[in-house]
Amino acid sequence: MARLKALDAVWANESVRRRGLAACRAWIEEQTMLPHLAKLARLLKPEMSRRQFWSVLVPVERAVARVKVTDVDILDADLPEDAATGDPMPVSVVADSVRSAFNVGGIFRTAECFGVRELVLCGYTPLPDQPQVAKAALGAERLVPWRYVEEVRCAIAELKAAGTACYALETVEGAAEVAAFPWTFPCVLVLGNERFGLDPEVVSLCDGTARIPLFGRKNSLNVAAAFAVAAYEIRKHVQVGR
Repeated sequence: MARLKALDAVWANESVRRRGLAACRAWIEEQTMLPHLAKLARLLKPEMSRRQFWSVLVPVERAVARVKVTDVDILDADLPEDAATGDPMPVSVVADSVRSAFNVGGIFRTAECFGVRELVLCGYTPLPDQPQVAKAALGAERLVPWRYVEEVRCAIAELKAAGTACYALETVEGAAEVAAFPWTFPCVLVLGNERFGLDPEVVSLCDGTARIPLFGRKNSLNVAAAFAVAAYEIRKHVQVGR
């Protein structure tokens, strides 16, 4: 909405108006949470009058009001496509049989925010072509390279054969705390199922296991939240090494 209102404020400037209309049209078409507005996006043409523009602005404003404000604000606050971003990390992520599409979308968003270079989805992890994943990812599924490998053991074997260290994120005895873990790069972080975590055999295939220390009665975090904590700590280690 901020983009549309800003455009309305500079409507008299023809060159700015034309560029703004094109940008607003692209923005509306990308909103996975508001797919029914795609028809309105097609009405945003360079030759339209201001009154015609208002006929698009009003229903968009109504639709946005029905969606979580926080999500819409995040969408509208994204950096432009040509804006500079941080350097990518020499880190990939393997997600094995993550059940929730919402969690997968969250993993994509976190991966994009911290500069993960690739997501490898395994088992029955839902793929980004599922609407629920795209809805939660808020476009990040188009920014982070990903691929599907059916068997997680094959994915780990392939990555290790390429000289990449594989580390499990799991709450197991003897695992080092994620902040003090001796990360080496390039590396892969392996995430498991929300309820069952990683199979012990899969953990044994990894080169090490990191854990997030917890202080409540619950023994684990949501997988998307746990990944966010780990990604933040790994990013700090990457920056120290540069």
